[in-house]
Amino acid sequence: MAPHANDSNGAATGMNNGTPPSSTATSFVVDSPNVTYGDDTINARYTYRTTDISLVDGKYQVEPKETVYDFKTETKVGKVGLMLVGLGGNNGSTVTAGILANRRKLEWDTREGPRKANYYGSVVMSSTVKLGTDSTTGKDVNIPLHDLLPMVHPNDLVVGGWDISGMDLAAAMDRAQVLEPTLKGLVRKEMSAMVPLPSIYYPDFIAANQGDRADNVLSGSNACMEHVEHIRKDIRDFKHANSLDKVIILWTANTERYADLLPGINDTADNLLQAISDHQPEIAPSTIFAVASILEGTPFINGSPQNTFVPGCLQLAERHHAFIGGDDFKSGQTKMKSALVDFMINAGLKLTSIASYNHLGNNDGKKLSSQRQFRSKEISKSTVVDDMVAANRVLYKEGEHPDHAVVIKYMPAVGDNKRALDEYYAEIFLGGHQTISLFNVCEDSLLASPLILDLVLVAELFTRIQWRQPNTDTRNTNPSTSASQEKPEQEWKSFHSVLSVLSYMLKAPLTPPGTPVVNALAKQRSALVNVMKACVGLEPENDMTLEHKLF
Repeated sequence: MAPHANDSNGAATGMNNGTPPSSTATSFVVDSPNVTYGDDTINARYTYRTTDISLVDGKYQVEPKETVYDFKTETKVGKVGLMLVGLGGNNGSTVTAGILANRRKLEWDTREGPRKANYYGSVVMSSTVKLGTDSTTGKDVNIPLHDLLPMVHPNDLVVGGWDISGMDLAAAMDRAQVLEPTLKGLVRKEMSAMVPLPSIYYPDFIAANQGDRADNVLSGSNACMEHVEHIRKDIRDFKHANSLDKVIILWTANTERYADLLPGINDTADNLLQAISDHQPEIAPSTIFAVASILEGTPFINGSPQNTFVPGCLQLAERHHAFIGGDDFKSGQTKMKSALVDFMINAGLKLTSIASYNHLGNNDGKKLSSQRQFRSKEISKSTVVDDMVAANRVLYKEGEHPDHAVVIKYMPAVGDNKRALDEYYAEIFLGGHQTISLFNVCEDSLLASPLILDLVLVAELFTRIQWRQPNTDTRNTNPSTSASQEKPEQEWKSFHSVLSVLSYMLKAPLTPPGTPVVNALAKQRSALVNVMKACVGLEPENDMTLEHKLF
């Protein structure tokens, strides 16, 4: 299928007219009175079981509870566009080439032999979940995660976006030095036809060493409502030109410095909008894109570590019921950390220090050599263990925390092959110590690109899911109290504007105000899988395997 380009509406790569979508569909049917299949929806009634705790006279009083929810999932996916801020960067050019390669089922030669296009590294496309147990053989039945609910297929995404560099994507792909030459040759024609839209460039927020790339920018070096309206028009034009049902916007551009949180400037939605109109200098480019996306009702995901979602931006998203998610792709070193620290603390080992060192030579490393931009990354990398430490008061007293140092150095020679060295130092039995050292060489953009697709696919799915509480929605499992409470049936609602279900793919997960942040990798994946299972009326996998233990 040949892609098309439209210079007035940003680079685009999509389906030919009349081509049916290859969006994934469920490969099973749930036989339950709690699940019904309509012409265009899956409807499920689900009982969510939790435990309420209260401290009474110095002793915990534990009360199991059940809450009933109805979920409704639209099964028609439609045609979906992905607009990347930073389209011409390492990640943008790599993910675009990857979609083209998979769509055309390309094969190419490497020094290690032939390779085929795949979506390895995508939890949605390349991992499986346990559906249940075969009633005949007793064996587990596992299916691809994307088969749980109808989801857009990456091959069907129409890709476009913005960049401060005006290079076409073929030239940008060469500049990135990520892909094999033989693969680049196979997609060069399509990539050369794709040119990013002009982006916004506020030098105070971006490392000075990025200035030589900024040849494709809108006029103006501070926030202004004209920039918001220009981005909104770009979104509408892209959607119209490609006959899209919806668009997802994702920031994979420069790491910005942290924005100062200022009363009267970015603390409320109204103040933020007024500050933009007043050309206030403390409004970041990423926040401008987020505001434009929110006002267009388009999901916006931040893949960099800066604080794009200042309080006013978050409030604006809630006001417009628009989805946002962030922050910072979790691909290599931090993903290992969020798995290993969870393992060590759950094993009863008292982790006392974590030393993380990185060096890399791509443009991400170049911009992080600027101290103010590095500080954004340092924050997102350093907070990843906080919830795991706070959950174990046997090992850690109030206020106690492992020492945690993060170092990133720019070394051009290693290119996109990032070197990550970690040392974990822990106290063990009777004053002993354990040291675990890891050396992780990861091709940065080839790990990050599948995460971009995961974020887009999951965010799109949640635009089609609604929930409500039916009349009888709360049951107390304590037999000494009433079995049910009658409540008025609620209207159908979307999930909260902050899509915390995206946390598995992000270093510093954004959560709704007042809700806990979960960084432990296994918990994040379970949350994603179990919410999807709830939408088809299936229980979470409890791993008790009583069917094998009791008989």
